Amino acid sequence: MIENLAAKLCLLLSEKAHSAEQWKLLGQEKDGSLLVGWTEETVENDTSTLYTVIGHYDRINDTLQVLHQFSEVLNIVQATINQSRTVIGYVTKQKVSVDNTVDTITESTELTEEKDQSTKAEVEMYEAFLVELKAKETKVQSLDTKKSKQVRIQFLYKEKEHGQWDKFLLLVHQEYINIYTIMFDTSVPDFYSIQDLKSESLVKEFIWAQWDMINQVLYHIHHRKIPVSLVSEDEEDKENKSVRTNPTLSGLQFHDDLPHETVLNIPLNLPQLSTFSNCGTYEDDVIPLRVHDCSLDLIVVSDSKGMVCVCHHYLYRPVKPQQHVLNSLTESNTVHFAYSVTLLHHSCVIHCVIPGIPWSHAKLIRPTFAIYEHHYMIVLVQGLFTHLLEIGTNHEPCCHILCGPLTSLPSRSSYLVPLLELETNNKSSKKKFDTVALEGVGVSQSNTNILTIDLPTLDLVQLTISSNFLTEVFRKESSTEVRLGILHYFLCHRNDLDVISELVCTIAEKPRSLEIVRYMQEILIGGSYALVQKNLLADAVPLLALLPVTTMEEYISFEIKVNDLSITLSHEKLWNTSVMLLSPQQRLVPYRSDLWTRLWDQLSKNNGDKTRFKPSKIAEKLLVSLACYQPEALSRSSTPMSPSGGLVVATVSLGDLTGGRSNKLLDSSLPFNETESCTASKQEHIVSVNLRELSMYLLKHGTQTSITHVHGSCTPLHVHAMATRHVAAQLETSRALCQMLCRAASVDPRIEQERGFILVDQLDEVRQWLLFILLERYRRAIESIAFPAPQGFTSFFTYLGYRTLKYSMFLQYVQRSVFELQVDVSKIIMADISDTRENVVRKLTLLSLLPRSRAKRLLNQWLHPVSFMLRAREHAANILSGEVCQNRGRTLQQRNHHNGLAAFPSADRLSPLDTFLDLLTAKASLTELDFGLLIEATVTSTEDFL
Repeated sequence: MIENLAAKLCLLLSEKAHSAEQWKLLGQEKDGSLLVGWTEETVENDTSTLYTVIGHYDRINDTLQVLHQFSEVLNIVQATINQSRTVIGYVTKQKVSVDNTVDTITESTELTEEKDQSTKAEVEMYEAFLVELKAKETKVQSLDTKKSKQVRIQFLYKEKEHGQWDKFLLLVHQEYINIYTIMFDTSVPDFYSIQDLKSESLVKEFIWAQWDMINQVLYHIHHRKIPVSLVSEDEEDKENKSVRTNPTLSGLQFHDDLPHETVLNIPLNLPQLSTFSNCGTYEDDVIPLRVHDCSLDLIVVSDSKGMVCVCHHYLYRPVKPQQHVLNSLTESNTVHFAYSVTLLHHSCVIHCVIPGIPWSHAKLIRPTFAIYEHHYMIVLVQGLFTHLLEIGTNHEPCCHILCGPLTSLPSRSSYLVPLLELETNNKSSKKKFDTVALEGVGVSQSNTNILTIDLPTLDLVQLTISSNFLTEVFRKESSTEVRLGILHYFLCHRNDLDVISELVCTIAEKPRSLEIVRYMQEILIGGSYALVQKNLLADAVPLLALLPVTTMEEYISFEIKVNDLSITLSHEKLWNTSVMLLSPQQRLVPYRSDLWTRLWDQLSKNNGDKTRFKPSKIAEKLLVSLACYQPEALSRSSTPMSPSGGLVVATVSLGDLTGGRSNKLLDSSLPFNETESCTASKQEHIVSVNLRELSMYLLKHGTQTSITHVHGSCTPLHVHAMATRHVAAQLETSRALCQMLCRAASVDPRIEQERGFILVDQLDEVRQWLLFILLERYRRAIESIAFPAPQGFTSFFTYLGYRTLKYSMFLQYVQRSVFELQVDVSKIIMADISDTRENVVRKLTLLSLLPRSRAKRLLNQWLHPVSFMLRAREHAANILSGEVCQNRGRTLQQRNHHNGLAAFPSADRLSPLDTFLDLLTAKASLTELDFGLLIEATVTSTEDFL
């Protein structure tokens, strides 16, 4: 249900007012309170009187205080009040008839409706006033600012409240910005009369300005002359250059008892919008407090953590049409709707362009820019799309989410602006529409809302992006970039594995998709990063800048389809952003912490050479080492998975990843036994290589000044702890993803009675196939980024493939090293294949693909004539080659019938076996010969078993 501010405030008025209409929002102060104006009507002696009232609405206590009641109806467009609530400053806007020959008429006059074309015209004039609220008698004082240009007034804030003096800014568009000092007469207690009023010029000419009440900063854009080149071939060209100017964004930081200082000077590259420039019309919006006309729609959004974003919205045509076309812009004409967000803390600009918007619609669009959950910026274009830009300070901006319009917003809303969050912990005093805005942002919240107000209607709207909305976007979206952005959001910024599990089920609906491996890689890399940064020591935080965080590349451009719109998103890198900012040592109070020192720290961190570690490099090295890998020949290595390193695994678990919340995955296990029969498993080998390579990388880059000069140096102990923590997180995330995939294939270990090979045999063909396809993609994902698989996965996956694929295809997977024939799975496959003539060839082919030691072990367990022959041949070859062999005295099964009697002595010829045994005894002693094996092999060789 949508609540209206005007309707809410009407209930707070006294009963004396017969009616209160024409409500206006006049301003917002630093404490979140609102200044509102309305028109009241009173009836006395059958006489109706209309007048304007200014009130102060305290959002925390939900109270409305009438500040001043005028004697007539005024068109007040903006107001401000000092902290002690003794003086109000307000601006009126009235239509005045002026002579066409008067100099005060500006270009904007041409756009107004002329009453008398020959001599008179109506011009909207602005004028600023002061009202003393606690003087002996209420006084209204004009500031002599009757201007056709937009006028704004704003009181400054003091750290310590006192009634001796106050300061306020007076801004007149394109003319000047002055600062006024009010001196009060405090001789009479409880009365605050203005004793003196002094003004001082801050800025002469400017084209745009904005007041940041939270940080006490005044941003303004003015034209600065471009420096003349020292070498100029053409003096005329040099003369032209000297008068050229460049628009510059500057920031004036104000202090309580110190002079203001210029902390920012940024040259701007504003598009040359000759079509829409110098329109001369003003929108009298008061949140945020800005001075500008419709030719430049720009807003600065900042956060106390050091984020400063310059958001610029504009319209343009790619090819400049002729003037008569511009003069006939109708609905059939289209323009490019575009906006750019300059992230000063990341030294980059994000551009977004949407072509083909009808001019009649585009000229009415006013996008909303609001910081969301401290890591994102919402760009809301009502009715068209919603953009979640990743702007957080933790890592580079790359995982953006672009989707359709929010379904939770009312269709009638036109221009939403965010209200300030109230700085209070007393949640019991908050009313319904303030509740969501005041709650802190936490990873455990399913929804995070921003309280906004629709300026034309004064509707209070909760700007909500729920988990259900994003999961539905993920389900319908075909863009890989958007899907990766949503996965990154829930992994690294919401830490919600339950939603990730739901998204994995969505991915599993199309298991043959070419992008499914990339989605799994994003879950593995993003999940590991999120797991590592939980409960991290402050000294090791700089090393996070070197760990992989996403599979998305930086500064790439891509195109996304949203409904019928084709939206292009691109990044542009800025250089030397720090030179545009005042350094901490140059400040009036050096190194005092505020927005600008934190921004300087962010720039210092981001400008260094801090390329993140790439897991693909480890994958390349593993291609070589795993080719020579023989688990039976290796001893157990010392890794975080071994008994000596198990303590680290205990300190990093899925409980940390979920922030201590209950999670369905914590109580579940895998559908196979997590054990390995090898002396040293492949998992430990991969983990040890990851640990070594990551430790060397962190040691090389993590101790450089470009990374650690802000937070201090990182010691080798920090490096080893971070590397160990990361590889442990890799295994935990890999195991969690494997669980999700099994559940997506309807194989839930909590429901199934059996595990391992028996479970595979019990699955129906549909579940077998889906589980195999998903685990095949999973294996490809972990192999390409060198992540370890859970113990027991290799054998389970191989047996699953044996049951799912045709045998010829199964052998191809073995030959390409997709399936690994460990001892346990090889033994069960050999036992499963019957000893028919066709299957004997299959078994021999399978044995030929095994490592020699493993094949010999299985060959000894296979009681078949071919096994006897092969072992006897190897035994004889070893003796004939001089290799010492021990006779194990193997007892062979007694065979009752032999068809091959030709191998034994007869009356007319010698026995071939006797001749061969004589040859062997000449090479070795009798104790070294396995006569039983040789005799059995000789006898069975004469049989027809193939």
